[in-house]
Amino acid sequence: MADSGAGLLEQLKSCIVWSWAYFWSVWFFVMLFLVNLLRLPFRYNDSLTAAPGPAMFGTESSLSMFLNTLTPKFYVALTGTSSLISGLILIFEWWYFRKYGTSFIEQVSVSHLRPLLGGVDNSSPTNSNTSNGDADSNRQSVSECKVWRNPLNLFRGAEYNRYTWVTGREPLTYYDMNLSAQDHQTFFTCDSDHLRPADAIMQKAWRERNPQARISAAHEALELEDCATAYILLAEEEATTIVEAEKLFKQALKAGEGCYRRSQQLQHHGSQYEAQHRRDTNVLVYIKRRLAMCSRKLGRTREAVKMMRDLMKEFPLLSMFNIHENLLESLLELQNYADVQAVLAKYDDISLPKSATICYTAALLKARAVSDKFSPEAASRRGLSTAEMNAVEAIHRAVEFNPHVPKYLLEMKSLILPPEHILKRGDSEAIAYAFFHLQHWKRVEGALNLLHCTWEGTFRMIPYPLEKGHLFYPYPICTETADRELLPMFHEVSVYPKKELPFFILFTAGLCSFTAMLALLTHQFPELMGVFAKAFLSTLFAPLNFIMEKVESILPSSLWHQLTRI
Repeated sequence: MADSGAGLLEQLKSCIVWSWAYFWSVWFFVMLFLVNLLRLPFRYNDSLTAAPGPAMFGTESSLSMFLNTLTPKFYVALTGTSSLISGLILIFEWWYFRKYGTSFIEQVSVSHLRPLLGGVDNSSPTNSNTSNGDADSNRQSVSECKVWRNPLNLFRGAEYNRYTWVTGREPLTYYDMNLSAQDHQTFFTCDSDHLRPADAIMQKAWRERNPQARISAAHEALELEDCATAYILLAEEEATTIVEAEKLFKQALKAGEGCYRRSQQLQHHGSQYEAQHRRDTNVLVYIKRRLAMCSRKLGRTREAVKMMRDLMKEFPLLSMFNIHENLLESLLELQNYADVQAVLAKYDDISLPKSATICYTAALLKARAVSDKFSPEAASRRGLSTAEMNAVEAIHRAVEFNPHVPKYLLEMKSLILPPEHILKRGDSEAIAYAFFHLQHWKRVEGALNLLHCTWEGTFRMIPYPLEKGHLFYPYPICTETADRELLPMFHEVSVYPKKELPFFILFTAGLCSFTAMLALLTHQFPELMGVFAKAFLSTLFAPLNFIMEKVESILPSSLWHQLTRI
């Protein structure tokens, strides 16, 4: 089912055939109706039928006789009735499209006419997926427009600020940075910070809007004692290279482990100590995760994978950091697809919230099995194999979850630096995924070609209106507004693809308008339009007259006599 390539010829055939048949059937039945209604003399002269021979087939004289009997009243009625019938069909087509999301004529042509023209209907069996999607939809309790921390967010000093120095553009919005400040206050502070002077300073530092003020406060806290959160701030915002950031995070790890061990021993002594231990746990997990990301960025990918695995084993309940997405990206870099499949088997569960990384990585693994030999033309002729069907279904599932990703993977839209926060199923998540995973899709031969041929077919399966959903809960309508807050002004936010009006609605609307205009002109200028109509019909039947004359000159008159008797 190569949606954008394999079935294009069949769809073009059906459109042409249906357009031609539809146009002439309307005009034929209208003329037949009006000829009987107006009692127009549309028969041959008795003398012609009595004397068989070539003369009786004088189509030119018969045509001129027929045209001379047509009055302006006939042309007004013809065009008016045609416009009325086209208008009724247009209303029905529009109602059917609004209710079911497809054109009735197009659906009939694809279902009945396309197989006759040699097309192959490769509709995929989605019963099991639909049932899974229903269960998934019922279990989704996440707010539609909840903003999540980007698990692969870049470093401000070493990456975001360098981009600003080179281009003069700010890659982060105020709204995005404000959300990060709230995250830092939530993860790195607690009510007992006033008991330790360095932590009290850092509590104020996280609330500062000015970056230089935050950096100065971090240095001030370090003058009092080794403060893990102060090292974190300097590694994130002051370090200009990943190497410098890694050194600062290693110092933060040494200080953070000491605080974690002390608070672990006192966590059961009261709620205050418990909150302090929870804060120290968040700090330690954050430091280890960023150290693993530093190793990944510096090319030590195997070391990064080991650090992430150890971190997930040590703190299995801290899923808020989505460390498994960092692990998936590193495993894909190592081309360790078996381990990637093992991670997906654990986290691509119906009860867990999905992400673009989960859905598109699953699609990539299934596409990898068939993409190197996939051909749209061959798939259109023979149909899809089971493996190809599974790959296409996985791509459709991923595209339904986040429809913005394919344009970035296929480089139809330019990438920018990902924000620090993303919106699930939004443009911000698509940018964050494609920024890190585009290289992995390029590495798999034919994967992008398979994606290019099949991703648009997803929107034919999604129910219309979109409130129904298909494999996931309905697409949120608020994503565009939230993404505009998260993404910089110079980026054109991608919006959910809207269903285009079917060809036959546009064709019917054009035919209705054309015939209505003809009816109006015929009513206002009957004589002039009669002349034009006769000239048009004469020109239309000229090839037929020519053919009949040639036939009469070739065939003997006795044969015409026998045909007349029949």
